[in-house]
Amino acid sequence: MRKMRPAVAKVILLCLCCIHLWAARAAAQEAKEAPSREAAISPTDGPIRLFNGRDLEGFYTWIRDSQYDDPKQVFSVQDGMLRVSGDGYGGLITKKPYRDYHLIVEFKWGDKTWGDREHAARDSGILVHGWGPDGGFGNTWMTSIEAQIIEGGVGDILVLSGKDPESGEVLTTSLTAEITKDRDGEKVWKKGGDRITLSSGRINWYGRDVDWVDKIGFRGEADVESPRGQWTRLEVIADGAHLLYRVNGVVVNEGFDAKPDFGKITLQTEQAEMFVRRFELWPLGKAPKDDLKQ
Repeated sequence: MRKMRPAVAKVILLCLCCIHLWAARAAAQEAKEAPSREAAISPTDGPIRLFNGRDLEGFYTWIRDSQYDDPKQVFSVQDGMLRVSGDGYGGLITKKPYRDYHLIVEFKWGDKTWGDREHAARDSGILVHGWGPDGGFGNTWMTSIEAQIIEGGVGDILVLSGKDPESGEVLTTSLTAEITKDRDGEKVWKKGGDRITLSSGRINWYGRDVDWVDKIGFRGEADVESPRGQWTRLEVIADGAHLLYRVNGVVVNEGFDAKPDFGKITLQTEQAEMFVRRFELWPLGKAPKDDLKQ
């Protein structure tokens, strides 16, 4: 077989890149339109494997500095795992919106940290119920609700309301939670506690160390995430407007009356290397109860 000429190969590669960017921008344009719960996908007969173990089909990227392009390959597939290099801020975003699911993510930290977080706690997260324009929150993420992944704080809830960068219109998401307050006045999830509704801010998982500091390798006495280098399982059960977070099988946080209660799902990059081997949606009540394997 004759070898392809370098010039022809270059043109083909350029065309593929253009197709990728066009698809990403098309997905972004859909996000600007009024969200529709009926159009969101819910797993029914079996799991939806968001990450197929081979490539990033079904996703697009938004990086703060390069937007829909990922020249540094912040997100890639390596040895059957989804690798997040961490070099930047942004996310790997599903092209489609989802609702009513049991999300399972299994992740572990890598070694590399970057930039302004080189010596800070390793940081990432899963954003659910994402809507509105990409970069609507701080020119980095969608308006959404976060399941925090950070050393010492896996399972915190963050509510991210953004705005339309063109019109300036505020794009609000909100969530109700039962809370108490810790020694420093921070909000902490407590079943049966005082109910508050947030359109911004954070609800700490119930056991977050009150003396948590933003330093690399931090681990609190009550942390239920696995030690660094081992796999941790994070679950988000989105049942209508009710959200329940589990870490390694332990219920760590909860929210009610989520608005919206559906949307896109984002895997964040926040200056820390991370690997993901499992990223899937199961029908409510049908998720496997298998043991976490290291």
